[in-house]
Amino acid sequence: MSFGRFERSKNAAPFSDINVTPLVDVMLVLVVIFIITAPLLASSIRLDLPKTDAAKPMEEPKFVTLVVDKAGQTFLQDQPITLELLAQSLAQTAKQNPDTEVQLRADEAVPYGRVVEVMGVAQKAGLNRIGFVADAKAADAKPN
Repeated sequence: MSFGRFERSKNAAPFSDINVTPLVDVMLVLVVIFIITAPLLASSIRLDLPKTDAAKPMEEPKFVTLVVDKAGQTFLQDQPITLELLAQSLAQTAKQNPDTEVQLRADEAVPYGRVVEVMGVAQKAGLNRIGFVADAKAADAKPN
């Protein structure tokens, strides 16, 4: 018998595995809590709301297609039209829905002045949302 020394046995090695049972228990309790509370998060008050025309969902803004070809001829919704009739038609469209977008397609050979003239007609009619439509460049084309 020696003083200050304890005899160690080889069977008393430290336990190196992680005990995951408490972790699994906590996770299962959380899952049960979420399953029970999830339906309560939705509005539980049942109402019969009144009906009205003013509560319509917002409609998507409409658009009209305006085309100017190589010769300078103007087309509205693929129908040939003069500038006077174009102004009347666009004014009527603006009265119905002032948020209507004008999608302007102009050939690259059209003079800039003609495109500005058509844009001016649309703006005088009350349609200020004008979008220019163009084709994407080919990937193999060389830049100028």
